[in-house]
Amino acid sequence: MIKSKIFWITAVIIILGISSGIFLWYQRTDKTMPYDPVRVEFGDMKVTVLTTGIVQPQNRLEIKSPIAGRIEKVLAKEGNRVQQGQVIAWLSSTERAALLDAARAKGPEKLAYWKDLYNPTPLMAPINGDIIARNIEPGQTITAQDVLLVISDRLIIEAQLDETDIGHIALGQSAEITLDAYPNETMIGKIDHIAYEAKTVNNVTMYMVDVLPESVPDFLRSGMTANVQIIMAQTNHVLLLPSDAVYMENNRTVVRAPNTKDKTKTLIKNVKTGLSNGRDVEITSGLKQGDTVLRKAFTKRVSNDKTANNPFMPFRRKKKK
Repeated sequence: MIKSKIFWITAVIIILGISSGIFLWYQRTDKTMPYDPVRVEFGDMKVTVLTTGIVQPQNRLEIKSPIAGRIEKVLAKEGNRVQQGQVIAWLSSTERAALLDAARAKGPEKLAYWKDLYNPTPLMAPINGDIIARNIEPGQTITAQDVLLVISDRLIIEAQLDETDIGHIALGQSAEITLDAYPNETMIGKIDHIAYEAKTVNNVTMYMVDVLPESVPDFLRSGMTANVQIIMAQTNHVLLLPSDAVYMENNRTVVRAPNTKDKTKTLIKNVKTGLSNGRDVEITSGLKQGDTVLRKAFTKRVSNDKTANNPFMPFRRKKKK
C-alpha cells in the first residue's frame, strides 16, 4: 500500500514538472497573432507563361561565290544593313586573277589596260537583311563552296513551350523579352509562329514558338539567351488580394475579415474572383478598396536568451566565475 502511494505521488510530481516546463517554455516564446491584416488595393494583373529561348535569325542565308577566284573588294561588314541587289563584294575569276597578276608584272599601264578590259564579278545581296558574319578579306582565294558572308532578314527569339501551355498561346499575343546579357532592358514582342510539329526534350513534349521583337536594338545578337514572358491575360486597375488571403469553404470563395464585436473570432465574407497569377488574385465583387481581410500568419518561436542555448554559436565566450 505504501509503495502504491509513493508511485502515485511520484507520477503526480513528474506530470506537474512536465506541465510546468511546457508552460515556462511557451512563456519564453514570442506571442504572435494567428492572422495578419491585408488591405484590398487597386493594381494591375498580368497572367504570363515564362519560358526561355535563343536569339536566332528567322531566315539565315549563307552567301557563296558563283565562281572560284579571288576577293578584290568587300563592301559590307558585320552589322551592316543591306538591300536586295546591293553589291557587297567584287570578285575576280581564277582566269582574271591570273591575267591581272601577269599584267602587274609588266607595269602599271598593262595592269590598268586589262582591268578596264576584263571587269570583275559583283557579289550581290539576295535579300534585304543584316550581315551577321563576314568570312572574307580582300586578296583571299576562294572556291564556289566557301561561305563568304551570312545574311539574316530579321532576328527572332526561338522559345520552347511545354504542350500543357501551348493551348493558351495564340498568334499575335504580346510578350516581354529580357536578355541574360542585358537584364535591365525589356523588349516588347509578339508571337509570330507556332510550330506544327512537336519535339521531345528530356521526355517532355515541346513546341517551338517564334517571338518577333517590335524593334531590334543595336545590342541584340544572334545566339543570346532570352527570357520570355508571354502575356496570356491582363487587366489594369482592378482590386487585388494576395492569393493566400482567399479560401475555398463549402464550395464557396471566401475571405476572413476582422470581427469588431468579438476579437477572438473572424467574419466570413463571400467574394467573387477573376484572374490569378499565383501570387495575387483579382476580386470582382464582395469587397471594396481599403477593406481589411485576414490571412494566416507564420508563427515563429524565438527564445528570450538568444545566445546562451544556441549550439550553432562556435565562438561563445564562457562566463567568468
